Parts: sequence; structure tokens; C-alpha cells
Amino acid sequence: MTKRIVFPLIFAFTLLLASCEQPAGNWTHFRGSNSDGHAGVEVAPLHWSNSENIVWKVPVKGLGWSSPVVYGKQVWLTSAEKDGHEFYTFCFDLETGKLLDEKTIFTADDPQRIHGTNSYATPTPCIEKGRVYVHYGNFGTACINTNNFEVLWKREDMPCKHMQGPASSLLLHNDKLIVHLEGTEDPYVAGLDKNTGETIWKSVRPKEIYDPLEPVYRKSYQTPIVIEVNGKELLICNSAYMCFAHDVNTGEVIWTFTYGYDSTVSQPLYYNGLVYVNSGWIFLDNTPFFTRQFAIDPTGTGDVTETHQKWMYEDEVPQIPTPVIVDGLMYMVHDRGMATCLDARTGEVIWKEKLKGNFNSSPIYAAGNIYFINVKGECTILKPGDTFQKVAENDIDETVKAVPVFVGDKMILRSDKFLYLIQ
Repeated sequence: MTKRIVFPLIFAFTLLLASCEQPAGNWTHFRGSNSDGHAGVEVAPLHWSNSENIVWKVPVKGLGWSSPVVYGKQVWLTSAEKDGHEFYTFCFDLETGKLLDEKTIFTADDPQRIHGTNSYATPTPCIEKGRVYVHYGNFGTACINTNNFEVLWKREDMPCKHMQGPASSLLLHNDKLIVHLEGTEDPYVAGLDKNTGETIWKSVRPKEIYDPLEPVYRKSYQTPIVIEVNGKELLICNSAYMCFAHDVNTGEVIWTFTYGYDSTVSQPLYYNGLVYVNSGWIFLDNTPFFTRQFAIDPTGTGDVTETHQKWMYEDEVPQIPTPVIVDGLMYMVHDRGMATCLDARTGEVIWKEKLKGNFNSSPIYAAGNIYFINVKGECTILKPGDTFQKVAENDIDETVKAVPVFVGDKMILRSDKFLYLIQ
């Protein structure tokens, strides 16, 4: 056998081993294992209520809007005492809902205030084989061994004046844990060593730009993503006032895009060579007015505001829910319920349709359909396409702000009181 034959065989075997280590049933981050709102399942539930098609239903102590994460047969979730004095982690058995571990991971004597619609446990954890990483913004970040439930490391020394409470979720990339802490003073993003929790790099937003801003306009609650552009891995952060693209390995700022607004929540997207970022609220006379969605060519350097914008859309763009892109079409739902389908390449409107209720949860694409769940727990399931096609409607009759999680042929849904496995 020649070397030309041996090398491909070794490479194929390596890929096979890697695929065995990453089962398709895992859900490792906010909005899925690829942070793109795609579930990657072939079958998903279409009909349920809070008593029908329920495999198990377990109460969850405290209050939290974080989404579950799943690895193997474990479901991990964070929560907190409603007044922010105690912060919890929970591990449940995926098949039975049995509580396997519960911890009070952090405490706070005098917690910061939060917005009335937020919780002290809104950031979603991330998970990999053997470890789960939990985050509560200013109140602490920790790593837990998922085999024996021992705490491997903690950080309680990363300050942030959130003003409205923590919301940015964690991002795990290779050996780094990305922590986003953009408050009203010295907003920053940091890359931590996932094994020790030590800071590898920290990038504070430029003082010459941010210091002249009123503190209220410096805060951000978004969750970044990592993309690859021309062989370089970029961390995309649609922060308050401007979007930053960092070298994810060093924290160096590669390019910036200025939109001038604050309180960004909706996560960036990357599709077919373009980055999609949300501006956050535009304030006119101190009143939240509207939000803009930008499409950006990510290949530039420096200030790309005038050179790399491909399109901008501003009619009922969501401030909290993150859109999802399926087959070149972007589907978004405004916080007050207007669903819009755009051509992701051009920003052209394909259709618009009003859904029932208000929305915080982001839509998820699973088994050929898109799931939109409103704050009251009513779910509208749509078939993606260039016309509005409703597949089903369901109602769990509880408050839902977390993103639904799809593993195997089932859905995990977190409400304000319970965690459900739905079939």
C-alpha cells in the first residue's frame, strides 16, 4: 500500500473518531451546538400541551431564562434565587428527568438590580465532554466536572455593571472560553483558559469612543460567534454602539462597524460569506424606537462602516430574539410578534405575517420546520419557504423565554417553573 493511500485512510479514521466523540444528540451552546439556531435532527415534536406528549416534567428551583444544554445523557441548567442572593446549577438525567446534581454555585450579599423582565440566571451555559461551564455575568463563572460533579474552577473577579442584569451567554472555542461583560463602565470581552479559568486575553472597548457616551449607551447583552475568514478565526461581537471582529486567539481587533446604538441582545449570524448583526435599540428623544439588521462583508480591516455594508433593514427587526437562516432565507420575529422572511443575500422582504403574542425566545429550525415560541408559551410551527405556511400551533400555558432544545426526536423546553421533555 502506497503512502498516497495510507494517508487518506488515516485521515478518514481520524474523522470517524472525532464524530464518535461528538454525538448528534448533543446541544452544547445557546441556539445549538453551532450557535446558528439549527437543531440538526430528522424528527421533532409537532403537537403537545403541558399535559400531552410529555415524557417528563420536573420543577426547577428559583428563576432563570437560560436555555438547557445537553451532552450524552445529561441535561444542565442554571437558575437563581429571584432576588439574586443565590445562584444554582442543576443536572438532570435526559431519559428520566431525575435530578442528578444540584449546587448553590455562587452567592451575593448585595446583588445588583436587574430589569423586571430579566432574571439573575439568563446566560446559557456551554458544555463539552467531561465539563460544563456556567456563567452569571458579574456574579461569577465556573467549570464543573460532569463525571463527578466537582467544581474545577471559579471566577468571581470579573466585574460588570450590567444595569439591567446579565444576559450574554458563554462561547467555547478550542481551549478558550469567551466571556462577554459589557456594562456601563469599561465594557470588555475576554478569552479564558477553559482548563484553569485564567485570563488569556482581555479587550476593553476603546475609551476614546466609549467614555464620551452616556453610561446607559455602553451596555450590551449579546452572545458572540466565531467565524473563519481567509484562514483567520474571527470573534464577532455586535456590541453597544459598534460591532467588533476580534482575532479569537489574541483578542486583537481586526475590524469595526459603527451603528451608534445600545442594548444589543440578538446574536450575530454568519451565512454564505456574510455576517449579520443587530444594532440594538435606536433611541429618539429617550424613547426606544426601532432596531436595524445589517449585513456585513467580514473580509475587511479597520473601520469598515462605509465600505463593507451589503444591506440594512429596519422594519420591525427584533431586539431580543435572534433570527435563523434556512436555505438563503432569514426568518425573524419581532418582540411584539411580527414575523418577517428576508432574502439573506439582498435584504429583500419575501413575506410578513403577525404571530400571536410577544417574543423573547429565538426561533429554532428543527426537522424541516421553524419553531417560534412566545412569552406565554404558545408555539407556532412554520414550514420555511417563500410563502407563510403554518404547520401547527401548541400551548404550554406557562412563561417561556428560553430557547427550545432538540435532541434525538424530542424537545426540551424550559418555562418559568418547569423543565419538560416533550415527544
